[in-house]
This record gives sequence, structure tokens and C-alpha cells, in this order.
Amino acid sequence: MPPKQQISAPRSESELLANARRIAGLTLAQLAERAGTALPDSFHNAKGWVGQIIEQQLGATASNLPEPDFQYLGVELKTLPLNRQGLPQETTYVCTVPLLDNEGLHWENSWVRRKLQRVLWVPVEADKQIPLPQRRIGTALLWSPTPPQEAILRQDWEELMELIVTGRLEQISARHGTWLQIRPKAANAKALCTTYDADGRPAETLPRGFYLRTAFTRTILNDHYANHS
Repeated sequence: MPPKQQISAPRSESELLANARRIAGLTLAQLAERAGTALPDSFHNAKGWVGQIIEQQLGATASNLPEPDFQYLGVELKTLPLNRQGLPQETTYVCTVPLLDNEGLHWENSWVRRKLQRVLWVPVEADKQIPLPQRRIGTALLWSPTPPQEAILRQDWEELMELIVTGRLEQISARHGTWLQIRPKAANAKALCTTYDADGRPAETLPRGFYLRTAFTRTILNDHYANHS
């Protein structure tokens, strides 16, 4: 197996897109070979493999730091698993939900807003009927929310954070939020963290994450391809 290629961090958005174009159309088997690594037999215990390999191949620099993946460009990388119809197959994780020390937060300085200000979306075939080695990487697109889109995301975030700050975390369900929702984010039920209940007392709960609904990511794809058809 060839050694991993060292990909330099892109210095501009055009260079980032050029890197993305070089992997567009590759199968996951070809991408693994290009990266000098083995393709997992399944993603059951390697859920983040595709995103990590694409990060490496595009020159992402943030690693696990609380920064956009391409720090110097302020661009976040999001892979977008697609079904056989070319539609988003699952919700998109944005970031963790701040369950403590969150009373001074506003939309303008929220991590959700920072993460979604500029995103490189990389579609990836994910239909289970397509064998892993044969699934292909799609053509990437750079995106920023339009003012109407950001207004809805902001409204969702503010409504959800109000429930958290007032101790009503357990009342939040998948029905809350037009485009942005909160869901538990933990590998198992024992991975608990601390929050506060409605009476202000510490309470144990599962970590939560902000996720974009598939209806929203579908509009991003539709708008992009409509503007480039």
C-alpha cells in the first residue's frame, strides 16, 4: 500500500475547490488507495472514516480543534451521504449543544453560526445496496446561508437554547426546529454529562448535538444544481 500523501492546506477557496475536484468521481476504494489506508469492511465501527479521509485529501488543518476544518479560510467540511435517488440520507451533525455556561450566548457568537457561515459540502454515495468499495465521491459545492435561511436557523437556535437555559432540555423532541434540531449524541447511554433542570439543580443527561434536517440539506442541493444547470 502506498504511503499517505501529504496534502498542503489550501490557501484560497479556489484551491480548495480544485482539491475537491481531484477526488470527485473516485470510488471509496480509490480514495483509500490514494490516501494509503485500508477501506473498512463496514462503517459500523468506523462511522467517521469517509469524513476523515476526505479531510486529509483536501488539506484540512483543524483536526479536533474547535475551529472550522479549513482554519485559514474559515470553511467547514461536511460530507453529505446520499441515497440512490441522490437525496440526503440522514441528518447532518453541526456541533455539540452547550448544556452549561450558556446564558450569555447569542446567535451571533454561537458555534452553530460559525460552523455554518461557509461550508464545503461533499456528497458521497451511501445507499446500502451499493458495496462500500464502489460508492463514489460527488462534486463538492461551497455554500453560505442566504439571509432568509439564516433567519430560520437563528429562530430555531434561539427557541432551542431558550428551552435549555430554562431547564427544559428533556422537553425537546425531534419535532422542535424547522431546519435545526437537537438530538442525543453519545456512543452509549452511560456517556452522561451535567446540565440543570427547571429548578436550577444539577442533572445528569446524555450529551446533545445540533443537527440539520434532511429537508434543509435537500434545499441546498436543489438550489445549487438549479443555479448551475
